Amino acid sequence: MDSFGDRIAVVTGGGTGMGRELVRQLAAEGCHVATCDVSEENMTRTRALALAGAPAGVRVTTHEADVSDESQLERFRDEVMREHETDCVHLVFNNAGIGGAGSMIVDERESWERTFDICWYGVYYGTRVFLPLLMAAEEGHLVNTSSVNGFWATLGPGVSHTAYSAAKFAVKGFSEALINDLASHAPHVKVSVVMPGHVGTSIVINSGRILGNDPKQMSDEDFQAARERLERRGVDFGSATNEQLRQVLVMQGESFRDDAPTTAESAVRTILEGVRAGRWRILVGHDAEVLDRLVREDPEGAYTDAFYERLVASTNWRLGQLSG
Repeated sequence: MDSFGDRIAVVTGGGTGMGRELVRQLAAEGCHVATCDVSEENMTRTRALALAGAPAGVRVTTHEADVSDESQLERFRDEVMREHETDCVHLVFNNAGIGGAGSMIVDERESWERTFDICWYGVYYGTRVFLPLLMAAEEGHLVNTSSVNGFWATLGPGVSHTAYSAAKFAVKGFSEALINDLASHAPHVKVSVVMPGHVGTSIVINSGRILGNDPKQMSDEDFQAARERLERRGVDFGSATNEQLRQVLVMQGESFRDDAPTTAESAVRTILEGVRAGRWRILVGHDAEVLDRLVREDPEGAYTDAFYERLVASTNWRLGQLSG
């Protein structure tokens, strides 16, 4: 697919971060876009930014939907068909995701499964629901967002990351399996799996809101649990007050977004270049490329302190750094 002009694209999680940039950059190339998110306010902002940089006549529609609920994605699909007056789409970006609830042992099952459901079932349901519309087009491309945590299941020594990693491994394996499946049964539809490193997005902030851990809304009981989680990572706030801890957690979310080695804008340029080139495997960021190489060179040692030290020396990776 050399050009996105006059195509129709579907983007999940389009309210912020890479989702917003996908909507904006696709629209700038003359692509009509339908995006969903759980925040109508964020999508309104995305739509305004996209239309401001798009050629005349480009349609950008917004749809409120939780990707972990198949019925809501089915409603989203029906709205896309109606509002874009189409029986097909050309591009589907299963991009929505959150991070959190990393431990099977000490984190609550509800939060763990909420993370897994959005990051895995959001991709699976998105594919199930929109694949018939991709197959109805003369050519189509499915783009699933995994992560470097789809081939390296940790954030560093002592940091549990099981929900997110399990989901992202599933997305990677699912997408790779679709290569032959589509080649055999729908050869005009291609698939790519995207594996970002640290990209500057609001995933930390959004995840806290969705999982009920927004530091701006946390209770004293919530802060005690947060202290215990941080202590398990070797971070001791000692006599710091809850208000001081609140400020630190807010700053962490903002720093992840604002101080990342790869911007969302740059990440999306890499993704769209990969789609145009027909690549099924798209690494995003220098840290993703280095980590991919290190894991392939030493898979048995990937979860040792020595491996982590090599990673930090090569990329300035920070302990506890999220992906996405």
